[in-house]
Amino acid sequence: MDERISPAGRLAGTLRLPGDKSISHRYAMLAGIAEGRSVLHNYSTGADCASTLGTLRALGIRVAREGTDVTISGCGLDGLTQSREMLDAGNSGSTIRMLSGILAAQPFPTQITGDESLSRRPMGRILHPLELMGACISARDGRYPPLAIGPARLHAIDYTLPVASAQVKTCVLFAGLYADGTTTVREPARTRDHTEVALREFGAQLDVRPKVIAIEPRPRLLARELTVPGDLSSAAFFLVAALLVPGSRVVIEGVGLNPTRSALLDFLVSMGAGIQVRNLTVHGGEPVGDIEVAYSRVRGGVIEGNLTAEVIDEIPVLAVLGAASAEGLVVRDAAELRVKETDRIATVADNLRRMGIEVEVSADGLSVPGGQRFHAAELESFGDHRIAMAFAVAALAADGESVLHGAEAAGVSFPEFFSLLKNCG
Repeated sequence: MDERISPAGRLAGTLRLPGDKSISHRYAMLAGIAEGRSVLHNYSTGADCASTLGTLRALGIRVAREGTDVTISGCGLDGLTQSREMLDAGNSGSTIRMLSGILAAQPFPTQITGDESLSRRPMGRILHPLELMGACISARDGRYPPLAIGPARLHAIDYTLPVASAQVKTCVLFAGLYADGTTTVREPARTRDHTEVALREFGAQLDVRPKVIAIEPRPRLLARELTVPGDLSSAAFFLVAALLVPGSRVVIEGVGLNPTRSALLDFLVSMGAGIQVRNLTVHGGEPVGDIEVAYSRVRGGVIEGNLTAEVIDEIPVLAVLGAASAEGLVVRDAAELRVKETDRIATVADNLRRMGIEVEVSADGLSVPGGQRFHAAELESFGDHRIAMAFAVAALAADGESVLHGAEAAGVSFPEFFSLLKNCG
């Protein structure tokens, strides 16, 4: 699908965004192995989170959905049943990586795969710790989906993540629910802690210290009624859009403001962005508030070290903002971007160059000089939702109408994106 995007005069309005994708995945998986009926409000409307619900249904869990409300009748830790067919994670790396921690402990064999894009994404970071726990798991060419997971009894481990990854941490902690002792995960850098928050909400026992999480085995998980906060990663596109287009002022209500995710806001403020947070509350252990953003002349900045891990999903749209900033943007320590839905370093650079933007690429990052202007262009999503949305935002600041090919990719995480963009633009 092609989307034609004209330059915006200004953006204004009040928005409510779909539920946070990361939290939706975790709530659904834990509700599936909890006891009783959980109700999840504002569940993500993205295709990735629908893939998680599909895998739960295939494992014998009753799932009912009405709009953004999802009801899941959990079966307890030991109630999953063998799927009649290979599980399909679609495009969702979150689904296949996190759910594999649960599947590895089941008394029946399972196979799980995904679409063409997911089938090219390496799974070695979950295979290694699961094998250390005694899992019987194999992958195509030793690295790629589909995964074949056999019955196994899991052992507790003390595992240090070689690379900071919330998905890998979650996989190991979920497996630790079924282990024969306390499982400990050590992080080289802090990652988003939605898993720890959700596990506690459902009744798991954890000991959480800086960069160290220990989980006790065999808890009794109980059903919950929870509301998923608005997705801060989705909000990032509207924050950057407002910062790019003179005269803009946008309010985004009910956004998740977990401290392990708020590095995005801190970084934007450090660049000189006019951002205010209001009406801060806590729901289900997750901080939630309203974000107001106004057009600002931003300076630029450097993303490296721990900050890279904390804003890894937002780097494509931050690269767009960097080109329009006074001093530009430098990104380092982001080799993880090479193995996302696309090689995001390459696809970001490709689209920036199409728009006449100068950019230098390295093995683990990129450098975008500031003070540049966007030219209208034919852009590609490359089948990657974050690339599609990042360059839809860039097109708002171009000197004419741009065409985004493959715009439907945004539906993986944010089906309402283009309609909301038009409404406020």
